[in-house]
Amino acid sequence: MTNTPTAHNSAKLGDFAKTVLMPGDPLRAKYIAETYLENARQVNGVRNMFGYTGTYKGKEISVMGGGMGMPSIGIYSYELFHFYDVDQVIRIGSAGALQDNMKLMDVVIGMGACTDSNYAYQYGLPGTFAPIADYELLSRAVETAKRQGTNVVVGNVLSSDVFYNAMGNVNDLWRGMGVLAVEMEAAALYMNAAKAGKKALCMLTISDHLYTNEHLSAEDRQLGFHKMMEIALELA
Repeated sequence: MTNTPTAHNSAKLGDFAKTVLMPGDPLRAKYIAETYLENARQVNGVRNMFGYTGTYKGKEISVMGGGMGMPSIGIYSYELFHFYDVDQVIRIGSAGALQDNMKLMDVVIGMGACTDSNYAYQYGLPGTFAPIADYELLSRAVETAKRQGTNVVVGNVLSSDVFYNAMGNVNDLWRGMGVLAVEMEAAALYMNAAKAGKKALCMLTISDHLYTNEHLSAEDRQLGFHKMMEIALELA
């Protein structure tokens, strides 16, 4: 645990809590710290990937941006797990809905994360690895949502490397397998956690629907995900 600070993180060992919430957008991290945390202090600002540590209901908790895509969250979550002694990372992000019964602002918990990425290639496995959430975090998130009166949908999500896909039918294929929504980070986070022997969970708010063409504004995406944030904060 001596590899701190890193090229991507100016924090020192001990600056991060054992639990880190990780939105993709660093401005959402800043918003969460300013809105929910007491005595929040900034611990990272490298490349404007803001990280903060404070307390929530008396428990120490950190929040830091993870960026867009698996290479980005792969770097940040790896360093948190291996260099900063973090025990659990909870991704709180946005996703595009694939199923007809889903609507904007629905909260989705990724029990599993399908992927079109070759992120698992590095492990040299003799087959296909199935990235999954930590069950304890998942079950606690579901119970917390029930107490708060928030309906959540639990199931498979897709972590894609490609936002603008040249294959015109790719969404139809994943939709046909019952995948709930598409995002770009969960699979790498789940694999990093599995390899490190740590815990991870991905919670998502539906920001757009890929079949109805509905979508939230940029401001709503940055500031409007309160139900998801409040569930995640209770998991520290």
